[in-house]
Amino acid sequence: MTDALLIHFMRHGRSRADDEGVHEGRYDSPLTDVGRAQVKARGEFWKERGVQFDYILASTLLRANESAHIIGELFGLPVETDDVWMEMDNRPLAGMPKGEAKVRYPRPQFRGPYEPFHGVGESDWELHCRAVSAVEKLVRRGAGRYLVVSHGGLLNAVLRSIVGAQPPINGHGIWFAFGDAGYAKCSYDPSGHDWTLRELNPGD
Repeated sequence: MTDALLIHFMRHGRSRADDEGVHEGRYDSPLTDVGRAQVKARGEFWKERGVQFDYILASTLLRANESAHIIGELFGLPVETDDVWMEMDNRPLAGMPKGEAKVRYPRPQFRGPYEPFHGVGESDWELHCRAVSAVEKLVRRGAGRYLVVSHGGLLNAVLRSIVGAQPPINGHGIWFAFGDAGYAKCSYDPSGHDWTLRELNPGD
């Protein structure tokens, strides 16, 4: 497996949006002090276990970018950012209090996977296709030990693409638990197109 990729997909730590009780998505909310402590603890946990990284990639949104830089400082590595790792585009809901959103944008009885989110954001299939593109882009970088810091929605789409699952339909489907600083450890051997999910830690 000399050409293999070892990848840790990590969700960011707790953000200010969590404390504000608003929808996140593309709302560019920074980490809280709790979130910073969660991410630092995760990095220290990895260092104690002898985990090593060659590259750190991150979403351009603040909460993921800041999380990546905390880990990068611990491991002495720079952080590369890419919009492809951003969270789902939830357009009108971004930053909106959840109570207000229920009134202004009630959940429809049924929303198909091809329908844009509330008519303007990403559809579930658009998110899925972006996740596939992100994974392909990562694999094409070649062998190495990667840390990718992103968001729960996008990382769920990434893991679904890896295991061959379709996007959820009307909220029903396969879901992976990604709490604050939660992560999935995967490996990929391109010589046989072999993916292995080695560890799934839901975080806080």
